Amino acid sequence: MTDRDEPGAAPSSVDGWSAVDGDPVFAAGRCLVPRVRTAEDDGAFAAPASAVQEILNALPGSATFLLPVRGSDGAVVDFRIAAASPDAVDIGSRRGPEMVGLSVLETYPTVAQSELWQGYLTALEGGGRYESKPFEYEEVLAGIPHRSRFTVRAAACRGGLLVSWVRLDTGEREQRRLTVMQRLAGMGWADWDLVLNEITWSDEVFAVFGRDRSLGPLTLRELPGCAVPEDLPGVAETVRRLLGGGAAVDHTFRVTTPGGETRHVRIVAEAELDARGAPVEVHGFFQDRTAVSRAAQEVLEHQQAASAQRSLLAAEKDLAARLQHALLPLPKQSLRLAGLTVDVAYHPLQEGLNVGGDWYSAIELPDGSALLVVGDVAGHGLDAVATMAQLRFTAKGMAITGTPLPEILTRLNTLLLHTSGRNYGTATMIMGRYDPATARLTWVQAGHLPPLLLRAGQPRYLPVPRGILLGAMAAPCYEEATLQLLPGDHLLLYTDGLVEVPGRDIYEGLARLARAAADQVGNDRVLDALVGPESRHDDTCVLHAAL
Repeated sequence: MTDRDEPGAAPSSVDGWSAVDGDPVFAAGRCLVPRVRTAEDDGAFAAPASAVQEILNALPGSATFLLPVRGSDGAVVDFRIAAASPDAVDIGSRRGPEMVGLSVLETYPTVAQSELWQGYLTALEGGGRYESKPFEYEEVLAGIPHRSRFTVRAAACRGGLLVSWVRLDTGEREQRRLTVMQRLAGMGWADWDLVLNEITWSDEVFAVFGRDRSLGPLTLRELPGCAVPEDLPGVAETVRRLLGGGAAVDHTFRVTTPGGETRHVRIVAEAELDARGAPVEVHGFFQDRTAVSRAAQEVLEHQQAASAQRSLLAAEKDLAARLQHALLPLPKQSLRLAGLTVDVAYHPLQEGLNVGGDWYSAIELPDGSALLVVGDVAGHGLDAVATMAQLRFTAKGMAITGTPLPEILTRLNTLLLHTSGRNYGTATMIMGRYDPATARLTWVQAGHLPPLLLRAGQPRYLPVPRGILLGAMAAPCYEEATLQLLPGDHLLLYTDGLVEVPGRDIYEGLARLARAAADQVGNDRVLDALVGPESRHDDTCVLHAAL
């Protein structure tokens, strides 16, 4: 059958047609041509139909009365629906009154030559009854194929056929939907009748347990035996609660399938109690939670790995902070050295990362004098830090041993030129030794900007002694200069990040620094005013010494 209507309707257009042998095949093997319909035809149609319709009006379900349409040779070429029960409905959703007058082969063309058609003819000619097996019928409605399943009964009645049918596909469709939903959710339902000792499992429950259907379902008391040994007590307690007081349960446990796979199975169930409070039925479902449990375990493992990584990173950060404290200058420091008040500010360009090529040293030497150093390595990042550390600690070490300042610069230049395995580039540096006994500052420089002296509130830059930047040539010459400090003098040693602005002449920056320093004389926060974030375009280091 096709998916157009129920298998029992007859086309209205077929009544009043006759078959001519030898023409193209139609329906039952004949081509139907019109013939004149007579009053006798109408009477023969109406008389039995009227009586049967009265009977069908009182019947539930789907039933029709079919009258045969015969050709000129007397053979049945079609059936017409002469009466229909009010509740009758076909696959096209036509109901009782709408079906009356329709012809079977025109409305349901695939019935022709089918087993159903032969059953109709046999019942009509033999005066007996025909009952079909469940069969599928398909019809195209609005261009969309529709398929349904039916069982049909037909019995001879008053020269025609009384046909009833039951549509099976609605319940089966719902069952298929339920099956699909269970399969997609990895779950199936289970019922235990504790009075009749009957157990019903859906197919999906057998799949969840990997259990052969021929073995039948498990009783509730057998259920703990499926659990892995570690989970057996929990399952036993769950069953005890169900069979004891009928309490609802929701428990997940592990089972081992016959194939050796371990699965995580969830049971959700509740019991129905009799008047005495004893459980008589248990209803519930099992769900395969293996994938969910594995995902949760993977998430836990990832969280543990992330926690371990965070701990490792925290330890590494702490270690880096310790190394930074040991290798790099502090961001801000105030000291009292050899009668001088020394304030230092160090600001890398990258805020939060005290990693840069600028550095300072401010220490008291064994002879009681003070060593003041500011340096600037070309570049940024770890390579600049490595170079800075080499220069900073080497310079301090040589100064502590009493090495003259020009000789210190010469040896630092050699260090940059001949350290194997790393290209350290170049660096600038200014270094002074202050003797408190004479209030004299002896200083040298290597390609560095001049110190700024503020005396009596007036700023001026000191003339620089001879000295090229470190790492620029193999045999440089470094000379030293001296400065007699007076009470109230202020001296600024700084790196180029304090005065350089991209696209502007450095002399503008030097003039700007001189004016700003003069304005801040006597200010306890002079360095904060000079090295604010808005004025920085590079790593910056400033050392302020006051007598």
